[in-house]
Amino acid sequence: MSDLKPGDAIPELRVTPDKYLPHRYAGASGDYNPIHVDPDFAKSVGLPSNILHGLYSMGLVAKAAAVGLAGGDPRALKKLTVQFRGMGLPEQEVVVTGEVKEVDGNHVTVDLEAVQGETRIIRNAVAELEL
Repeated sequence: MSDLKPGDAIPELRVTPDKYLPHRYAGASGDYNPIHVDPDFAKSVGLPSNILHGLYSMGLVAKAAAVGLAGGDPRALKKLTVQFRGMGLPEQEVVVTGEVKEVDGNHVTVDLEAVQGETRIIRNAVAELEL
């Protein structure tokens, strides 16, 4: 723990959600909004296709923080704030990166973002962990 310092990068998380992930996530979350599960409907309202659930994208940010700094232990994550800024699409890689912002004893604050291609789907995310 003492070797972490502000400016340190956390390991990058790369995930490519398959085309059925929005359907599985809808079942898990109870959010069956057709913009997530029906590509034709999504296109009819001006979207490029069905889009990922924002909560799924936020979960990737939480996972990156927990895996990158706490060995995958989700209990270490004490607080997470995010700004949803873009739409994520199935079958395109999402990359989550982060940097240690502050270290105070066992308390670590990390700045994170999630991007898909040129689209920053989550920006200004901050995770607080107790390690």
